[in-house]
Amino acid sequence: MDEIKGIARVKIHPGKLDEWKRLTEQAMEIVRTRDPGTLQYEVFFSDDESEAIVFERYQDADAALAHFANIGHLMEPLMATATVTGEVLGTPNETMRAQLGDGEPKLFTPWMAAHD
Repeated sequence: MDEIKGIARVKIHPGKLDEWKRLTEQAMEIVRTRDPGTLQYEVFFSDDESEAIVFERYQDADAALAHFANIGHLMEPLMATATVTGEVLGTPNETMRAQLGDGEPKLFTPWMAAHD
């Protein structure tokens, strides 16, 4: 179970939807062109587009770290447009564990699975 999954829960600030979408489109372009270890990166909206879920899958912790390095310059402006909470699912390496710390997103490690 080397795969890392992420669920980001986004509450977009009033009046910031267009900016959030613009920045998220930039992140998606980076995923498509510079993140070969990203297996899945999908964005879902609530009906009124006030909230979003970003679902992410990476082949391993190194691929997740590479993704976050590639989009690092977008994180501050993205965080100015929304409140983000979330979960990381998987077994991180020591570097990733140190970067996660004890806050958000919260880490959940594997217990059991029906399929590998």
